[in-house]
Amino acid sequence: MIRELEKIVGEANVVTRKEQMLNYLTDESPAAIRPKPAEDLTLVKPTNTQQVSNVMQLANNHRIAVYPRGAGTGLVGGAVPTTNGIILSLEQMDKIEIDNDNMMAIAEAGVTLEKLANMANASGLSFPPHPGDENAQVGGLVATNAGGSRAVRHGVMRNQVRAIEVVLPTGQIMNLGAKVHKNNVGYDLMQLLIGSEGTLGVITKATLRLYPKSEATLTLIVPFDNRRDALLVVPKILQNASTPLAVEYVDKELVERTAKHLGAKWPITNGKYYLIIIMAEADSDRVLSESLKVAAVCSKHTTYETFVAEPKRDQDNILRIRSNIYVILKNETLDILDITVPPAALEKVIESVEKISIAHNAYLPVYGHAADGNLHIHIMQDQADTADSIRDEIYRIAVRAGGVITGEHGIGKTRAAKLPSFVSSEELELMRKIKAAFDPNNILNPGTKLQV
Repeated sequence: MIRELEKIVGEANVVTRKEQMLNYLTDESPAAIRPKPAEDLTLVKPTNTQQVSNVMQLANNHRIAVYPRGAGTGLVGGAVPTTNGIILSLEQMDKIEIDNDNMMAIAEAGVTLEKLANMANASGLSFPPHPGDENAQVGGLVATNAGGSRAVRHGVMRNQVRAIEVVLPTGQIMNLGAKVHKNNVGYDLMQLLIGSEGTLGVITKATLRLYPKSEATLTLIVPFDNRRDALLVVPKILQNASTPLAVEYVDKELVERTAKHLGAKWPITNGKYYLIIIMAEADSDRVLSESLKVAAVCSKHTTYETFVAEPKRDQDNILRIRSNIYVILKNETLDILDITVPPAALEKVIESVEKISIAHNAYLPVYGHAADGNLHIHIMQDQADTADSIRDEIYRIAVRAGGVITGEHGIGKTRAAKLPSFVSSEELELMRKIKAAFDPNNILNPGTKLQV
């Protein structure tokens, strides 16, 4: 089998020594819940779609598991290879083309988010969604339907995708979608592949929507003395001003601790809870006008003035602190949840989470993307004995509020066992039939998304 793989991708692109593939055996999920990788694995690095097709055909013929691999920035063990087989890394497929006339980028799966954003910017356009780590790769972003803080204005990854090239488990190459904004031809198989977490096909290329540049940005920090006011004002911001690029909810303890870890300084001392609001518009007059509207709305719910960061270095400092909260909590974290609820339900949901915290005498840090109702709740390692109970209670709160158990991290392997408790049996059966139609031999990322 290894000789056959070497014929397909070249000897240099087949790795069999475990010490040379350690970075491909994990992801960013907390170590306490991260699945254990299998022992007998072969790392394969194709350089084009035909090679991917040949690898998949070979693996399917011999019933060998294949684990598609991006940058491994996921948080639910989705890319961890848990049975003996092939790790299929798309990292060498990193070509990108910018179509200025149609305002689209055609990017291979291994293109990083950073490269995509930089290439779009150099062409006079932008890719403003920021669904995660800038080292994340396009194939993984599409396969997991990545979200991020800017989903409130631009949507999640599926809202950016216009077409994909995908290799099915049989090796068949398919092109789905087109360079169009409207497409009503048959069942939308492309949208089915987006968010399938590498279980239905290997995404090798994506055509992504680009946007005009927002030339002016301001970052606002609004302090509050209580969480209720901070969260109840979010729907009012969205109703009374143009949609911000991002609205993040954090508390004082977390941001000050993160700032200290980074050797930085959180710019304000007032308040206990904060909304970080990023405004982005075509010009400075427009961004100032909309920022004043946001500040006026917030002033009715807090006694503190809105802090405004205008210089880029100050805005970058605030964003850096917010982006590193998970980093400073990671070593103490047993699991990180990402429930999503209707934004108007946020305050009651967090109040319920606080009651769980008190009942279990547990520290449960909470922060998240307030404008789209996506909360990140950490269960800490010292709660190992009650973690499963806490997790289920939080999931039930989300579902009762009209939400879901995951908004952007996905199911992966760490959540697959929970799916039957929060999804109907009829829906699960349809999912299994879809999986069987695409992957009858169950070779593609087995154990991920749902238990077959």
